[in-house]
Amino acid sequence: MKHKLITVVIDDEPDAVDFITSIIKEYCPGLEVTGKAHNVKEGVHLINEIKPELVFLDVEMPNGTGFDLLTQFPEKDFDVIFITAFNHYAIKAIKFSAVDYILKPININEFIESVNKVIHKHTTNPLSGHENLEVLLENIRTSQPTRLVIPTADGREYLNPKEIIRIEADRSYSWFFINDRRKILVSKHLKEFQEILNDRNFFRPHNSHLINLDFVKKYIRHDGGYIEMTDGSKIPIARNRKDLFLAHMSRYTG
Repeated sequence: MKHKLITVVIDDEPDAVDFITSIIKEYCPGLEVTGKAHNVKEGVHLINEIKPELVFLDVEMPNGTGFDLLTQFPEKDFDVIFITAFNHYAIKAIKFSAVDYILKPININEFIESVNKVIHKHTTNPLSGHENLEVLLENIRTSQPTRLVIPTADGREYLNPKEIIRIEADRSYSWFFINDRRKILVSKHLKEFQEILNDRNFFRPHNSHLINLDFVKKYIRHDGGYIEMTDGSKIPIARNRKDLFLAHMSRYTG
């Protein structure tokens, strides 16, 4: 990368701002902190003045949130890494939207990993990714996020979880099987999607499979037990998961 990314830090805790700045100075030579702010109003002014490429943004601040700040920018031409002390509903929306975040207390290795992702994006495809912030704001406005962002070989796919029949592990990758007969390969572990979709009617009957219960067609007891999905696939079910699966499915009975 030819230049350091112009960076600002927006957090209501001065100690947090100082700590983030010190981490950047010591471990992130690709960034240059050119401004700091402690609330939404200051943050909006700072971004308009400095025009940063990367914003470290606290979620909870006095007189507003980091999401409120983002709504002030119709054109979001900067990347965001959220900083939050709370692992609550906002994190679910952030994960759904494929936007990076760091939990307090800050782990330096996780911090460096998030920064490296942004630097890599600016090196390879600097214009991509800002649309994820729009999806995030859309997801925040609903009681449950409705659009899942998944990275693909040629960009990003925006899916409604209700469209997903099942997800199958393939080593460190995951195959998405969609109800329009498409199949999408994603470079993330199945476990990550289980965490994101665990309250969205998805069930993991086997280490290699995560299924949408709305697309279950049959449960077959023979051959050790397996689940047939509406796309014709036959999904194995671990012995210690059978009772829980049947309990989930009991709500479909009349």
